Amino acid sequence: MFKFVKQYAESIDGVNIYPMISLVIFFLFFVVLLYYVKKMDIAKVNEISRIPLDDNEQLSDTLIQNNLKQV
Repeated sequence: MFKFVKQYAESIDGVNIYPMISLVIFFLFFVVLLYYVKKMDIAKVNEISRIPLDDNEQLSDTLIQNNLKQV
């Protein structure tokens, strides 16, 4: 099966650019993600970090509603 795919891929002109494009997309995704995390407000990070440990459902509902309003 792999021989068939390899043989077919070698017959396509310019196929060697696809691995480079996918590497660039992969790298850019994580750079943008890192930038987003670095720019997050510390209060927002603390608020999000407490969500799993919070027993108060009303607070969780409020946070969900606030996040939906932002989107």
